[in-house]
Amino acid sequence: MSEVGSTKRYRPETRLVHGGTLRSQFGETSEGLFLTQGYVYDSAEQCEARFKGEDPGFIYSRYSNPTISMFERRMIELEGAEAARSTATGMAAVTTAILAPLRAGDHVVASKALFGSCLYVVQDLLPRYGIETTLVDGLDLDQWQRAVRPNTKTFFLESPTNPTLDVLDIPGIAEIAHKGGARLVVDNVFATPIWQSPLSLGADVVVYSATKHIDGQGRCLGGIILSSEAFIAEHLHNFMRQTGPSLSPFNAWVLLKGLETLGVRVRAQTDNAAKLAEVLASHPKISRLIYPGRADHPQAALVKKQMRGGSTLVGFEVKGGKAAAFRVLNALRLAKISNNLGDAKSLVTHPATTTHQRLTPEARAELGISEGFIRFSAGLEHADDLIEDVAQALERA
Repeated sequence: MSEVGSTKRYRPETRLVHGGTLRSQFGETSEGLFLTQGYVYDSAEQCEARFKGEDPGFIYSRYSNPTISMFERRMIELEGAEAARSTATGMAAVTTAILAPLRAGDHVVASKALFGSCLYVVQDLLPRYGIETTLVDGLDLDQWQRAVRPNTKTFFLESPTNPTLDVLDIPGIAEIAHKGGARLVVDNVFATPIWQSPLSLGADVVVYSATKHIDGQGRCLGGIILSSEAFIAEHLHNFMRQTGPSLSPFNAWVLLKGLETLGVRVRAQTDNAAKLAEVLASHPKISRLIYPGRADHPQAALVKKQMRGGSTLVGFEVKGGKAAAFRVLNALRLAKISNNLGDAKSLVTHPATTTHQRLTPEARAELGISEGFIRFSAGLEHADDLIEDVAQALERA
């Protein structure tokens, strides 16, 4: 196979179309889809050398595959990372990035504001294996500092957070982590690589649920971990090879197609989200509006400092609690009720009864997830149609 040269000298939109492409002897325009479990060798000697790592090439699709490698290379060039490993789901990426480098006796510090499954990994799963964890208010740098112990190995956060769209100080938290001898893992799903580059802000590892904006059309699951060559080689390579949270070649191919339009979609969705937020900000039935692209966002100065754009998501609180929020959700015609996000179709979620339902009412209240809170993921519909749809639904609140 022939490889297209590095596209790192080009701008992100160009990397999204051309990065990491491999072409077979047939010279295909679209990336090849290699649906194979294993590979054959010219000789027993070549097979031995391949397993020793002395001969470059593929061994087994649980370890690597041409289509999967193209997806990883394209994400590496987009993110500005040295290396990457893709996974079957976003949660496989989160769990592997956190768990693989750790052992019993280590300590993890994480923000309280996490997606429900991420919170489960930190709060419930890691302690089962003797890994201590501390949850902090991610917005408070002093809490991060006070949580550091001699055995602290990893900091973990989302920014913007799910679902209340708080923006955390990545450079400030990275500095605290590094002074304490820990690494910082950032879940960058809500920002996307279009609007935020955590590695350039001081993070050591970036994870994505590729299921969200990277696919962007509700078709398949996937995840990816991006970091240094040293982190991937030392902590992830053998762990993933032996435990097998691997991405399927077909899903990798779908995600490659999604990457080609990622920039176009995210910009259009962000524009729609901003227009919707502008209307909702003064709506009489909304008690709270959160959008990272607005001057009234609680961390507006930080948004300008570390993000290149706002968000495809809007958070708002409907007056009247759960009953009113449900009436709004049920009255929507275009936007669909779903726990996904980043789709070409606008999607709405009631976090208190879905993604964060396992939290206690007190924990949800602490995070700002009220019974009336709705998370809106803007799609690619016309902005005026979305605004009209939400407006008519709010009449039912």
